[in-house]
Amino acid sequence: MKIITWNINGIRSFKYGIKKTLDSFNADIICVQETKVTRDLLDERTAVVDGYNSYFSFSRGRSGYSGVATFCKDSATPFAAEEGLTGLLVNNGEAVGCYGDQTAFSTEELQSLDGEGRAVITQHKLMGAEDPETLTVINVYCPRADPEKPERKLFKLQFYRLLQSRAEAIVGSGSHVIILGDINTSHRPIDHCDPDDVDNFEKNPGRKWLNSFLYGSLENGTDDEEDEEKADSETFQKFVPGGKFVDTFRHFHPTRVGAFTCWSTLTGARQTNYGTRIDYIFASRSLVEKSLQNADIMPEVEGSDHCPVWAQLSCTLVPSPRCPSLCTRYMPEFVGRQQKLSSFLVKVSEQKAAFRDNTENLPGSQEAGEVRENVSPEAAGLQGNAGRKRPSNGPPETSTSKGKKSKSVKTAAKPQGSLLSFFKPKPTPEVPSSHSMRPSPNPAANCIDSSSEIHKTEDDTEYSKLTEQLTNKDNEEKSRNSKTITGGPSSQESIQSNGTSDHETTNSKKGSDFWKSVFHGPPQPPLCKVHKEPCILRTVKKAGPTLGRQFFVCARPQGHTSNPEARCNFFAWVDKSR
Repeated sequence: MKIITWNINGIRSFKYGIKKTLDSFNADIICVQETKVTRDLLDERTAVVDGYNSYFSFSRGRSGYSGVATFCKDSATPFAAEEGLTGLLVNNGEAVGCYGDQTAFSTEELQSLDGEGRAVITQHKLMGAEDPETLTVINVYCPRADPEKPERKLFKLQFYRLLQSRAEAIVGSGSHVIILGDINTSHRPIDHCDPDDVDNFEKNPGRKWLNSFLYGSLENGTDDEEDEEKADSETFQKFVPGGKFVDTFRHFHPTRVGAFTCWSTLTGARQTNYGTRIDYIFASRSLVEKSLQNADIMPEVEGSDHCPVWAQLSCTLVPSPRCPSLCTRYMPEFVGRQQKLSSFLVKVSEQKAAFRDNTENLPGSQEAGEVRENVSPEAAGLQGNAGRKRPSNGPPETSTSKGKKSKSVKTAAKPQGSLLSFFKPKPTPEVPSSHSMRPSPNPAANCIDSSSEIHKTEDDTEYSKLTEQLTNKDNEEKSRNSKTITGGPSSQESIQSNGTSDHETTNSKKGSDFWKSVFHGPPQPPLCKVHKEPCILRTVKKAGPTLGRQFFVCARPQGHTSNPEARCNFFAWVDKSR
């Protein structure tokens, strides 16, 4: 089996579609982090992917934040799935269980740790030599320790402890365990592009936790000779792990340098491989010894500020005949709506058969004629009659349908008039004269239609006069414009003839110069000292006395100081007085 983890930095960032991306990995289980989608924003195309069953965890407090999802091929369907680490989010009988010791956490802390959508657990069956074995996959997105928010440092450490307690309890129950995802801590100096203080590197609380959580040694791994020459052996002599889990990548590549999984997109650091390794696949020691075949990173895969990590195992998964109730396809908003394209491609003969079979089951408010028309227009004999009205002997209309119909009829009855129609004089009622009140020998002359025809004739005469006036005025305007363009008076004469004086032109120019002096464009970028190339403009976004100030730095991507192709140390503040 093959398993993959990837921080995707937003589930909508799949460039070629979610199914095509999942298929390209050719993996049995694909775990993604930082989906940035909440329950109300999850669409069916993402939740129900053909050939896969998926399990999501959502942030309860913030939209567009955190979130993880596990996609399992139908051939790797789990028999149990659970959201979160605490067990507080379980609302069905298919929980994984084994929650460990949680006495160190208050109820409020447990609710907070599971409230950001940072964990999904799936449990699978493995085909064993004698009896079936169990594999539990814990997909996590560990918190980041924000330097400006001390409470988040404590939150991160609490999440680590809760994760370790739950994972070790599951191992104790006899199950193999894989923990994978964005752990948000680089373990050793070799996992960081430029550690600030190597001497104090391992004093970081997150790295201390990893040391107690992981097990492994340099002698157990194998790697290329070229990587071994680049590595600093003293770095590994300091690391003496004693935990129950193994870093699968370092198990096979203990001395590889430059193996990073995350880079800053703001500084373009991926171009110079100036990053960190914070995405891992951890496996229980028994699973590593028995089934682990290989593990590696995939820096060639783009689309996020992280890259995927994969592991290959020799074990075979046994799919469950039914998806656990946490599966997204069972969500009320998606139940009954999943359909294949073939269901829409039904032959006409099959439609007729369906009509004959289901006529009695249709609502009683539909008469037989309407039933035939709704199921098949050919059956109702309506081909070629698209423009005709429905016969008046149809079913009675409700008050709602009458209102909608009358409104649409009125709207459609109004043709779109031309501009000249707005100048057409409205007919005014005339006071009948004594002559008009005199009866005519012809009875037809006294009817309303005859008088209306007279008014119409008079209006048409006025309308024709107005049309002729507008046409003559339009022709004169066109003639005047053509003279100006093709050699009539000079441009200066044309301006003055239009009512614009030299004094007004001068004032306009002065006003333009004034506004240019007030709203000037961005400052001209200087050249950096090393590469002699134009710098780029940046703005300070960190809270402090320099918040909002602009500065120039070298335009090249960030990299190590020893890399000549990387950004040089040029820095210059933008002059405020400019």
